[in-house]
Amino acid sequence: MEERTLRVLEFNKIKEKLKEYAVTYGGKEIINNLRPYDTVFEVKNKLKESNEALDLLITKGNPPFEGLFDVREGIERAKKGGVLSAGQLLRIGGMLKCSRRFKEYISRREDEVPHIILEDLAYILTPIKSLEEIIEISIISEEEISDRASSTLNGIRRNLKEKNSSVRDKINSIVRSNAKYLQDALYTMRGDRYVLPVKAEYKGAVPGLVHDQSSTGATLFIEPMSLVNLNNEIKELKLKEKAEIERILMDLSNRVYENIETVESNYKILTELDFIFAKGKYASSLNAVCPDVNEDRSFDIIHGRHPLIDPKIVVPSDIYLGNEFNTLMITGPNTGGKTVTLKTVGLLHLMGLSGLLIPAKDASTISFFTKIFADIGDEQSIEQSLSTFSSHMTNIVKIMKEADKNSLVLFDELGSGTDPVEGAALAIAIIDTLREKEARLIATTHYSELKGYALRTPGIENASVEFDVETLRPTYRLLIGIPGKSNAFEISKRLGLQDEVINKAKSNISSENLQFEDLIRDLQEKSILANRDAREAKRIKLEAEDFKKKYDDKLKKLEEVRDKAYNDARREAKDIIAKAKDEADEILKAMRELEKLGIAQGGRARLEEERKKLKDSLEKKENSLYKTRENTGEAIEKVILGMDAYLPSLNQNVIIISMPDSKGEVQVEAGIMKINVKLKDLRKVNDKPVKKEKKKRELKLNLKSIDSRVDLRGMDAEEACYKADKYLDEAYMANLGEVTIVHGKGTGILRKAINDMLKRHPHVKSYRLGEYGEGGDGVTIAILK
Repeated sequence: MEERTLRVLEFNKIKEKLKEYAVTYGGKEIINNLRPYDTVFEVKNKLKESNEALDLLITKGNPPFEGLFDVREGIERAKKGGVLSAGQLLRIGGMLKCSRRFKEYISRREDEVPHIILEDLAYILTPIKSLEEIIEISIISEEEISDRASSTLNGIRRNLKEKNSSVRDKINSIVRSNAKYLQDALYTMRGDRYVLPVKAEYKGAVPGLVHDQSSTGATLFIEPMSLVNLNNEIKELKLKEKAEIERILMDLSNRVYENIETVESNYKILTELDFIFAKGKYASSLNAVCPDVNEDRSFDIIHGRHPLIDPKIVVPSDIYLGNEFNTLMITGPNTGGKTVTLKTVGLLHLMGLSGLLIPAKDASTISFFTKIFADIGDEQSIEQSLSTFSSHMTNIVKIMKEADKNSLVLFDELGSGTDPVEGAALAIAIIDTLREKEARLIATTHYSELKGYALRTPGIENASVEFDVETLRPTYRLLIGIPGKSNAFEISKRLGLQDEVINKAKSNISSENLQFEDLIRDLQEKSILANRDAREAKRIKLEAEDFKKKYDDKLKKLEEVRDKAYNDARREAKDIIAKAKDEADEILKAMRELEKLGIAQGGRARLEEERKKLKDSLEKKENSLYKTRENTGEAIEKVILGMDAYLPSLNQNVIIISMPDSKGEVQVEAGIMKINVKLKDLRKVNDKPVKKEKKKRELKLNLKSIDSRVDLRGMDAEEACYKADKYLDEAYMANLGEVTIVHGKGTGILRKAINDMLKRHPHVKSYRLGEYGEGGDGVTIAILK
């Protein structure tokens, strides 16, 4: 990919934004070297890993990269057998801890969605818990080694504390006894030794070693002879402490050296993961999606947004190319958004081909172009004495030499900067030449000749950026299929130019040209509406097919659950009845035993009679398990489609949706189920109808009381999505601009289900995770249309 293209389309600014989300210096270096990949396999693979990272961020929150720093210097030093500093060891320990915690983060339960690429990367990570723990125990900070690092160090420091305490006690005593000879009644330190500030004239009164004197010479800092031995012992202990610390650092360095390959591998993997999750975090901030990548040189960007424009003001555009036409000619007024459209197409392709998710809607596609060329902006060169036209033409000449059928070419104001007639002719010739090479082109222009050229040439389509004549402002909406209009007369009239001047201007243009332009515009407006309706119908059809498949699967599953529940209930009831029979037999057996012990003969006949009654009753109940419940209520004589009825076997109201067949059966709808039942098994419903006016009044009252917050915690994903969908409908009708959906943090499954639903919801303009003070990752804020 050309460096000039990357610069003109501002891909470097995207990389700077992306670097803000990277934790490590190594991750930032990978971003610095990021460029579009060379093969379609790499592009798809990198997009998939970015999408997996976004999915994990939504379901599990931020990865555990705390304590991950650049450890390359320490690794290189350890490779050479050198002794690492406390800081280097501490950073390596933090990196090992991060490796272990990331493996725990990426692990999943059986019911969770797999993330193949990231799981494979995490599998390579090899925690070294023993090394991680000993570094954590031994080192407190970059300047301090822990007492727990070794028993020897602990003993040395304990002795040091005792000696220092003894020295302080003794020197305090000396200070009190020699106070009259001292400048101040205190002691101080010189070179790690305790000394007294003695007045120069009394230096003989305090025997000891002179270590220093004040700048005026009036004070001598003397170490009393009685402290010399104690200070020497402290000095020796400090030397021992230093030697023990060096031994500990050497021992820890050797342990790192023994595991250097694993340590280095872990760091490289974590750096790569840091880069991948930076892509995921950036995608989350853009509300981006993973595009499909075509190899047929066609693309369809749905609601594409320029990533460097403020999300609050950016206007989404639908931009497509490559199926019905391979060249797009965009016309329209200055500052109307033509250049932004060009840059959006180019930049979104550069992002997608570099493995970054793009700010667009689901089902967007990009194409795998090996080369993208952009001639955008005024790059007039004073040093080379090139005019604007010459500068553009120099670049165009280079593009025409290098472009091929796998190229996307973007021209801004093609042919401008010279005589309009010659410029238009030249522009047509350039476009024809590149089309012969089968390159894909998008060009912007002001020339009317190019509008006519696009109309009469197969494979070229007109487009324009909309302009509101009433407000004299562009809407920035791209209208493919409609050629642009200069609107010069309308704008001039709105700005106060006299009608007679405008009429004179119109007289200078042939009426045929004016009528032709208006006619073409009317025809193209009808064409764009038809095309838009066709695209929308196709999208709705695909969505309907997805919903049908989804609900067919749900219905099948529900029927299986229902059948299983019936069978389980029958089996359980049969077991209960069998146990009751056994118990009855046991009771009769016991009674026979009692009879033998003296009960009258007539009692036995009565017992047998009762036993028979019990047996008949139990058998009758068992048989009834396989029959429908006894029908109660008034039978239905006349069937009306859509009428309500009561089905006793399900103890539920149903809706009749078919007339009786030859078997006397009708089809009814019970919830989401449709089943066939005998008409004679149905009963009339006696519910009183509710007045519609009352319902409307209640609905209005309820809408006024719709809360701006809905709590879905404790629900499963299906139930939560149903409740959230119903709530969003009510919130939309109640004109709420922003709502909060509380799903909790948990495993993140519920959060992902809600976010997936919000992507496709017709009432939702945009959404984001909560910030600090709003509930963080436990809530999602949805902005309604």
